[in-house]
Amino acid sequence: MHLTKRTEYSLALLRMTVGWHFLYEGLVKLTNPAWSSKAYLLDSGGWFSDFFFWIAHHAALLKFVDQFNALGLSLIGLFLVLGIFSRIAAVGGAFLLALYYLSHPPFPGIEYFFPSDGSYFIVNKILVELMALAVIYHLPAENRIGLRRFVLLKKKDDAE
Repeated sequence: MHLTKRTEYSLALLRMTVGWHFLYEGLVKLTNPAWSSKAYLLDSGGWFSDFFFWIAHHAALLKFVDQFNALGLSLIGLFLVLGIFSRIAAVGGAFLLALYYLSHPPFPGIEYFFPSDGSYFIVNKILVELMALAVIYHLPAENRIGLRRFVLLKKKDDAE
């Protein structure tokens, strides 16, 4: 599929913006030794809340999930910002966002202890960012705008 330069730049900007959000969220968690997802998990609502409660009540599992989450966010963000492994990062990011969405779905009748930063009904910013990752997955622009471009140029030079 041929993309115009304007489209490629827009996709690269989208990729880097989503990447920055992931990277920053991950780094904040990694650099705060007191951070834990326990309160967030215990605040879960919806069909899968028992699963999230189960994680929160098992200390070893919670520690693993916290580390996996923080490191995953950081790596996904770094890959998206730099423009390498963007499709893999988009899948990983979509997986994490799907878990966040399922733990706190914006459905009527579900009350959460932590206040929301807006008024949502079915679609919230988590779902919007997940859809942005779907676009990044299906229309990657890292071959022209990102570190992957330099890898491709090097391979082309080596082949000549």
